[in-house]
Formats: sequence, C-alpha cells, structure tokens
Amino acid sequence: MSSSHAVLDTASESDPGASAVTAVSDASAASGTAPGAGTADRRRWLALAVVMTAAFMDLVDVTIVNIAIPSMERDLGASFGAIQWVTAGYALAFAAGLITGGRLGDIYGRKRLFLIGITGFTVASALCGFAANPETLVGSRLLQGAMAALMVPQVLAIIHVTFPAHERGKVFGMFGAIVGLGAVSGPLLGALLTQWNLLGLEWRPIFLINLPVGIAGVVLGRKFITESRAPKALRLDLVGVVLVTAALLMLIYPLTRGRELGWPLWGHLCMAGSLVVLAGFVAYERRKTRKDGSPLVELSLFRVKSFAAGIAVQLTFGVALGIFFLVWTLYMQIGLGWSPLRAGLTGVPFSIAVSVAAGLSVQKLVPRFGRKVLQTGALTMVAGLLLYIWEAGRYGLEIHSWQMALPLVVMGLGMGLIVAPLTDAVLSGVPREHSGSASGLINTTQQMGNALGLGLVSVVFFGVVDDRLATGGAQAAGAVGATGAAFADGFQHALWWVVAVLALIFVVMFALPARPGQHSEEKADLDEAVAGDR
Repeated sequence: MSSSHAVLDTASESDPGASAVTAVSDASAASGTAPGAGTADRRRWLALAVVMTAAFMDLVDVTIVNIAIPSMERDLGASFGAIQWVTAGYALAFAAGLITGGRLGDIYGRKRLFLIGITGFTVASALCGFAANPETLVGSRLLQGAMAALMVPQVLAIIHVTFPAHERGKVFGMFGAIVGLGAVSGPLLGALLTQWNLLGLEWRPIFLINLPVGIAGVVLGRKFITESRAPKALRLDLVGVVLVTAALLMLIYPLTRGRELGWPLWGHLCMAGSLVVLAGFVAYERRKTRKDGSPLVELSLFRVKSFAAGIAVQLTFGVALGIFFLVWTLYMQIGLGWSPLRAGLTGVPFSIAVSVAAGLSVQKLVPRFGRKVLQTGALTMVAGLLLYIWEAGRYGLEIHSWQMALPLVVMGLGMGLIVAPLTDAVLSGVPREHSGSASGLINTTQQMGNALGLGLVSVVFFGVVDDRLATGGAQAAGAVGATGAAFADGFQHALWWVVAVLALIFVVMFALPARPGQHSEEKADLDEAVAGDR
C-alpha cells in the first residue's frame, strides 16, 4: 500500500469525527491490496502508532500546563490575566478551528493536514518553550491550539480509512486507553519536569519535550500514513469561523483582563456586543445552509431536544472543569505553598477514579440505567465538591494531601460517570448522515466551555482574592499567611460556583434520552427539520 495513493471514503459529512461515525471504504479496497497482507499490514500499524502518539501529545499538552502555571507566573513576571490566556487561548484557538480543520482534511487530504498540523504544533511548542515574555507565550499557545485543530481531527479519520471494520473495535479500544493515559500522565509529567528544573529551564521542558516527539511524528507520518480524502466534502465556512471566534473573544478577553484594568466601560460593551455578533453568526449560518448546504454549524440539529440539551451540558460542563482545574492548581501551589510535584501527586487519586468510573459507566451501568448514570455522576461530583469545601474551611492552610484524597476520589468517580457516556447520549438522537456535524460541534462546544470557564476565574476566584487581601490591609496583604488565606477563601468560593453549574447540568440532563437506543422519534423529527431548512 503506497502512501502516495489517495483513499476516497464515503463519509457523508466532513466535520471532525465524520469518518469516525460514518461508513467508509477500506483503504485496501481503494489500493487493491488486502488489508492484512505483508508490508501493508506493518505499515498501517506503524501509521496507527504515529497518529496515536500525536493524539497523546495533544492530550498531555492540555493537562500538563496547569501544574506549571505558578512557575510560569514567577519566571516571566506575568499577570494572572496573562496566565489565564496561556490556557484559555489554547482552548479558544482549538475550538475555533476544530470543525474547519476536519473539513480541510476531507478536501485536501487527511495525511497532508495531519503533517501540517503536527509540524506547526511542534514549532509552536518550541516557541512556547523559548518564550521570553508573557505576550510571546500567549501568542505561541494560540498558534499551538490552531495547529492542534488541524492535527487532531485527522486522527480518527486516518484510523478509519486505514483499518477494516472488523479491526476498528480493537483499535478504538487502544485509542481510549491512550486518552486515559494522557489524562493521568499529563499532570504528573508536568509536575516532574517543573520540579526537576532541568538545566535551570524551570517550566520550559513541558513544551520542549514535544520537539523530539513531533519531529519523529513528521518523519514517520510521511513514510507510513496513507493519504485519504472525502469525495463529497463540505465547503469551508470561513466567515462563520470569523464570526464565532469574534463573539468568543469579545466575551472572554474582557473577562480575563477586566479585573486588572478595573472593569472599564469598553469591557462591558464588548461583552454585550458579543451577543449581537453571535446573533449575526446564527443568521449567517441559516443563509449559508440555504445557499450551499455547508454551514459551520448545522442549526437544524438543535431542534432535537436531546441534542440541544446535550450541547448545553457539554458547554456548562466545560465551564465547570475550566474553573476547577485552574483554581485548584493556584490554591495548592500559591495558596498552600506546595511544590509542583506534591500538587501533581495529590491529583493522582482523582485521575484514577475518573478512569475506573469511565470504564464502568460505558460497559456496565449506562446499558442498564441509561440517563440516570450521568445524573448520578453530576450529583456525585457535587458531593465531592461539598466535601472539599468543608475540608478546606475546616483545616485551612494546614490541610494535607491525604485529607484531599476522599473528596477528589468522589469527584473523580462522578466525572467518570459523565465524560465517557455523554457523547453517545448527545448523538443518540442524531441521524447517521448528520453524525459528523454533530460530533464536531460536541468537541467544539466543550472546548468553548473550557475557555469560558478559564475566563470566569477572574470573577469567581481572583475577585475574592483581591477583596480578602484589600480588607486585610497593606501590611497583611504582603504576608505569606494572608495570601494563603485569601487563596483558600477564593478556592472555596469558586467551588460553590462549580456546584451551582453542576446542579444546572443535573436539571438539563432530564432532556437526554432515558435509555440508549430509544430515539427513533427524535430522529424522524430531525429529518423533518433538516428537510424544512433545505
């Protein structure tokens, strides 16, 4: 199977994830080679190793950064607003380009876009690692997120056209294991690299470690990945991308910068204006649908109750996670004065609990109890958060890692019950021919929620920290103890916000299907809605 041969699949949609959920022709059929024959068989497994390594690199890069944020803040002399953009900027750029990245792969070739993405991701990682100031770091993270948006959507599509149907179950099981490993190893790897302070580089190795991995991915990807593209790919919607990105920037930028600038009038006007731009985006998408049937967002999907509710859950859940993980890191390392390694090790029980619960929810619980599993997950996370709030208030700055283990395990179990089956629940009412659009929108919405949550940290956390330090007086404000107490108070306050968001998620989940597979009526409704829009 020559890597120069292009494989045309039969995916009806071209968004990221389309080839992962729609029928595609086997790569062997297009090239005239049996899928398990000799060299071809070896090449496809090597191609799998390349794309999975790239996916792992992206997953680790998302989780590795949080643990190193206090070190970045000290080394670069960055404001907390700039530090928020180190994480929020990546999520925003990734979200804005995700659907377009998938379509570009379908149009110009998945291998080509994968190689462009991984090359750009590697270059951006080098720029992050050698950043001399906060502005350069934020700009490099934006570039890194944009390149991830080109690279990541190709992974599942390449897997689908490379492996025959009878092998995909095993392959996607391996992919799930990689996802879990990335979630667990990212914080630990970030803690170790920051703690070791290799060559006096402090936090920089968390980005520089991508360089050898990325270079190897480019070299091996060129050699072993087979080119493929969709025969009827949807057109690009660049105007839609610009509008939705502008709306998000107008909302998130004032949130992250407003506190430092004293909440100026332009910030409030900008946030209000984001709603106007969003309304313009919706109007344009309707026009785009009538014109050529290739909008960035298939608005007809929102006429299905389960899909609309699921997107709302994805968005708000992303907000909750964006708030929690950043605030948690700042609380442990700045508030409590813990080392990056201690903070990273403290999170191990949480990661393990998420992995265990995720496996149980999909394999055992959801088939039997359906939607109740996800709702139980939301309530379990609330219970863990309430326990954490109580412990943080009870033990104050003397709290130990082992005392955090119980609330973190409870939270992790709850999160695992949600994250694994949520995507399937959202897609359950979506017809096969629209599953690609729906999948891309689910992933995009989660990243948008995460970016919004990171922006809200200025309001729900730093606002409280500033108030506590101000009321403590100028002398106390400079004391380590006062700073720790202010961060502890801010942490508890932020957790109450997360509790409120999860309570909202619990209520919205009632609109999800009660049982897997009972969605024929909604699918018929969606078919009618799509036909009406066309």
